[in-house]
Amino acid sequence: MGMDSTEVKRLVAETVVDRVVRSGMKVGLGTGSTAIHAVRRIGAGIAEGRLTDILAVATSFESTIEAQRLGIPLRTLNDPDIDGHLDLVIDGADEVDTRTGFLIKGGGGALTLEKLVEYNAGRLYVVVDESKLSRRLGSGFPVPVEVIPAALRAAARALEALGGRPELRMAQRKAGPVITDNGNLILDVHLGDADVDAHYLETAINSIPGVLENGIFSRADTEIWVGRADGTVEEVEIG
Repeated sequence: MGMDSTEVKRLVAETVVDRVVRSGMKVGLGTGSTAIHAVRRIGAGIAEGRLTDILAVATSFESTIEAQRLGIPLRTLNDPDIDGHLDLVIDGADEVDTRTGFLIKGGGGALTLEKLVEYNAGRLYVVVDESKLSRRLGSGFPVPVEVIPAALRAAARALEALGGRPELRMAQRKAGPVITDNGNLILDVHLGDADVDAHYLETAINSIPGVLENGIFSRADTEIWVGRADGTVEEVEIG
């Protein structure tokens, strides 16, 4: 009998932390059900004395609260100790295109700060279970787009013109839509069956007035690590 999903997520996150995080690093803390295990592993390393002089930048309220609980020293990108650049970030993803290494992120609504942190790091380590792997970006998960409330309808029309089908994300345990950490709305854009140019689409969506950020991550210097139910962890070969 193989490992369950939670065990796989914990395994891959802890494995990558142990491989790449060293004392004295400036580290970005990801968001979501896999990345939270990386946050906890870093916290345990600090508590046990294996990791010292760590400074961290969180990508959401969720990771901020967990880091505070664990005693991980937190800064912002603007802090002089960080000066706008991190050594690495460990985070999850909602979908990984194994041909390109491009990602869709934002299922937890933290896409804007995730992208800000991750595009200002020397290396991005993505930790996922095998269910997140895809051969065509957008086939398994819509692209989240964070928009200011005043731009909702205009941005939706512009996204439709790009070939997407936007849908306002609704909250599960409150009435009305999801509100991001930045006080904005999220449109989940379904791409259909088209094989998209993800790098172009990332730029094109961000050029729409009122769009703050979108969940396509096409940056270089990304390593994809996958955990499997048989207990193995391996780096994904891109291509």
